[in-house]
Amino acid sequence: MFTSYETAVASMFALGHELAQTPSHKFDLAHMRVLLQAMDYPERRFPSVLIAGTNGKGSTAATLASILRASGLKTGLYTSPHLVRINERIRVNGKEISDDDFASLHSEVDSTAERLVERAELPWHPSFFEMMTAIAFEHFAREKVDLAVLEVGMGGRLDATNVVEPLVSVIADISLDHQKFLGNTVSEIAREKVGIIRPGGAVVTLPQQPEANDVIGNTILDHGARAVNAVPYVPPVSPASPEYLAPSTQQGKSGFVYRYPLQVLGEEILVETALVGRHQLRNVALAIAAAVELQEQDFSGITPASIERGIRETRWPGRFQIIAARPGWPEMVIDVAHNPAGAWALRSALSHWYEDRPLIFIFGAMRDKAISEMTEILFTLAGRVIATRPENPRAASPEEIRQAAARTGVEIEAVEDVQQALERVRALAKADTVVVITGSIYLAGEVMRSLGIEV
Repeated sequence: MFTSYETAVASMFALGHELAQTPSHKFDLAHMRVLLQAMDYPERRFPSVLIAGTNGKGSTAATLASILRASGLKTGLYTSPHLVRINERIRVNGKEISDDDFASLHSEVDSTAERLVERAELPWHPSFFEMMTAIAFEHFAREKVDLAVLEVGMGGRLDATNVVEPLVSVIADISLDHQKFLGNTVSEIAREKVGIIRPGGAVVTLPQQPEANDVIGNTILDHGARAVNAVPYVPPVSPASPEYLAPSTQQGKSGFVYRYPLQVLGEEILVETALVGRHQLRNVALAIAAAVELQEQDFSGITPASIERGIRETRWPGRFQIIAARPGWPEMVIDVAHNPAGAWALRSALSHWYEDRPLIFIFGAMRDKAISEMTEILFTLAGRVIATRPENPRAASPEEIRQAAARTGVEIEAVEDVQQALERVRALAKADTVVVITGSIYLAGEVMRSLGIEV
C-alpha cells in the first residue's frame, strides 16, 4: 500500500525521540539484526566506514564522503540528526533521498517490522533510529553504492549502525555527553565508542584525553587491530602559521576557509576547508587518514588530487556557519554546539575571529544537556543573551536556561519561541553586531528554516 511522504515522516516522528525511550529499547543489536535478516541483510550488500565519537564525527563523515565522491566512487552518507528535513540523513553522492523513495522504503520497512512484532520475533516496533538506519541501508543497497560512510548515532557498541562490518573504523574526539546512556566518565563513554573496532580491523584515530587514549589503545591491542594515526595530517598551529585562515574565494560563499599544505600519498596538496575552528583541523585529518587507508585497501581512485578536491567541496552546514549581513539582518554565526566540548570549540573560534565585535547570543538547548556548563563557557563572551525554546518536546524552557546560567552573572532575556527571538535580535543588533545562534542542532535547524538558509 502506497504511503505518502508526509504520512511516512509523521509515522517516524510518532515513534518518539530516541533519547526519550528506555535504554532497553535503544540498546539491543539483536533486535536490529532480526529486522535486517527479514530484509535480506541490506547492510551486507555494500562496504562501509563507521565513525564514532562525541564531537566531530559528522564533520569527519561529511569530509570523507566528499573525498570519496571526488575520487569517482558512488558514495552513501548516513548522518544524524538532521537540520531541516529528515531526508538530509540519507544521501548518495551528496543527493538526499527523494521523498518518494523515503516513503516507499518506509512502508516496506514498517510493514516488515509490524509482521515481526505480530509473530513475536520482535518484542516491540523498532525505534526511530533503528527504522532510519534500516531505511538507509536498504537505500544504499538498492543504489549499489561503492562505499557508505556511516556516522554512529550514539555510543557505538550497541548503536544500530554497528551491525555492519566496516572496512575502517574511525574514532573522533570523545568527551562527556549522553551520560544517562553511556556512562559518567570519559573512560566509560570511550568503552562504548570503541565498540565499533573489529578484530584485525583498521582503526583511524588521534591522540586525545588520556582516559580515552587508554581505552582506545587497549581495545586495539585486545582486538589485534591496526592503528592508523591521523597526526601526520594535522597541520602545525603556531604563531607563524595562525591556522592558515583566509577569506573564502569560492563563488557564493561567505566567511573564511583554512588553507595549508600537506603531504598526502607522497605528494603535496593544498588543503582548503570551510570547516573552521581548531577542532575541525582534527576532523579533516581523520577523514584524510581514512581515505589514505581506503586507498591502500585497493580503492585506487583515491588520489592526492581527489583528496584535495573532496575537502574543498565539503559542505556541512551549521558548523560555525557564517551568514553575511544583509539588509535588515546582522551578521550571524550558526553553530550546533550542544555539549561542553562543543561549547569550548565554539568559544575558541569566536575569540579568534570576533574578539573586537559585540556578540548577542540566541541560545536554546535540550533539557538533558549540560546547560549550566555550556552557559558558563559561552555567555561571558556575550553583551546580551536571549534564551529561547526550539520546537522539540525535550527542549528546556527559557526560564530553565536562565536558572541554569545564574552563576554566569550575565543578563538573560527570555523569549518563548525562536521566531520572536530572531525578531528581537534584529531590533537590538547594531551595525557591527554578530548574532551567535547555538546550543542545539534543533535550534540551528529551526533558524535556518525560518531564514530560508540552504542546507
